Amino acid sequence: MIRIYNDINLQNRNSFGVVESARELVEFESGDDLREYFTEHKPEQWYVLGGGNNTLFTQRYDGVLFTPVCSERTVLVDDGEYVEIRVEAAHDWDALVEWSVNEGLWGIENLSLIPSSVGAAPVQNIGAYGAEVKDAITTVEYFDTRTLQVVRLTNTECHFGYRESVFKHQLKGVAIILAVEFKLHRTPTPNLGYGDVVKEVEARGGATLINIREAICAIRSFKLPDPKVMGNAGSFFKNPIVQRSVAEQLLSIYPDMPHYAVSGDADSVKLAAGWLIDRAGLKGYRSGRVGVHDRQALVLVNHGGATGGEVIELANYVCARVKAMFGVAITPEVNIL
Repeated sequence: MIRIYNDINLQNRNSFGVVESARELVEFESGDDLREYFTEHKPEQWYVLGGGNNTLFTQRYDGVLFTPVCSERTVLVDDGEYVEIRVEAAHDWDALVEWSVNEGLWGIENLSLIPSSVGAAPVQNIGAYGAEVKDAITTVEYFDTRTLQVVRLTNTECHFGYRESVFKHQLKGVAIILAVEFKLHRTPTPNLGYGDVVKEVEARGGATLINIREAICAIRSFKLPDPKVMGNAGSFFKNPIVQRSVAEQLLSIYPDMPHYAVSGDADSVKLAAGWLIDRAGLKGYRSGRVGVHDRQALVLVNHGGATGGEVIELANYVCARVKAMFGVAITPEVNIL
């Protein structure tokens, strides 16, 4: 079933809480709904707006926004060792993580409390605390707006990378994700590569699923502001990946600089954008109605009444300061419209 809204106010549909509008917003339940709409209307400009947790509106959107509303979760296979599930695009991401933990299923517990819908998760290849969603995904199902057909991609065909996927490149402006299928395991596989997580888990009695989830929820709740209280999109910037020689030069100056190996690329090193912003003296920085959060420098916040343009001005300032101090370019991971 399709529901169409014209000239819709988007303030409650984006986590930054900026006041913008869209010419049209279409809520849909299935690929058949999309086929019907695209056959009749043939929109030239469109964008998928799920929970609005990773989108910054800087002006009125004059195209069509598509919002999935189907949120079912179905167990496809359960052989005792592993479980395969199909989850529709509108399902809340953290509700899925909570369900998996309660069911004793390992694989996505480190991704607790990430604000996202399931449909958005593979686009960005969401990740946190040493885990990425790609490691649990088996299949992504999407509607192809060129052929008006439903297509299924395997994990390999999604070309996942750090905050990357085929949906951000070859299939950008083509695919509308309908559902994602995951494979989760009952064999314990704790991923405790981050110091804060290790400490919090040990304080709770050890590496159980529930303890890991509770530890990560506690860390994120302390560091990250609630969008319902203070508008934000979580981490605004990607952690930059630099040549090893660049990282080594920086480490000679800043020996305490966090740095991480890049899987499959021995010549590259991932740096912590939050540390770079903090060390540049910007944690807690405020400019009018926008600012850098005082507990997590990766997060830009709307202190109330800010426009998307004001957020962008702050983001550009942050990028320039980091570039001037470290010679490293950081870029937004938030979608800017």
